[in-house]
Amino acid sequence: MTTAEPDFADTVRRRFAQYRHHVLATLREDGSPRLTGLEVDFWEDEPHLGMMPNSRKALDLRRDPRFSVHANPGPDATMADGDVRISGRAVEVTDPVVLARFVEGRTPPEPFHLFRVEPTEVVRVGLEGGDTLVISTWRPGRPLREIRRGNDDKTLSRSR
Repeated sequence: MTTAEPDFADTVRRRFAQYRHHVLATLREDGSPRLTGLEVDFWEDEPHLGMMPNSRKALDLRRDPRFSVHANPGPDATMADGDVRISGRAVEVTDPVVLARFVEGRTPPEPFHLFRVEPTEVVRVGLEGGDTLVISTWRPGRPLREIRRGNDDKTLSRSR
């Protein structure tokens, strides 16, 4: 996403950086959803998910790597910077050299699981001009798509 849509990627990164904790959705063994809190770390231009060893969310991702992570909406209901979520596959990082590089300058609880995010969809929903809903969607290999919907209930769709 950083290469394909750098401005959108920067918007997503800034939105996640506003708060430390976010909400992760994984799939339990029976297929039902599990929601848990976690931190999202943008490292080497990619989002990464770190978690305690053998936590339920880590075990969920090891079994089924599909996930969605929703940026913390903040303390008020204004959502001034929009609503952002990333869905995709979480790939566990096991290479000790890569893990050692990740730890440099950080103090994660050790041991820990680290998952690199392979996004399949990134969505930002926000208001423009106070009354126009803008839904921006990016998928790998496709241009950024924007749907705008105003109070007049007219929908305009545009891809860049």
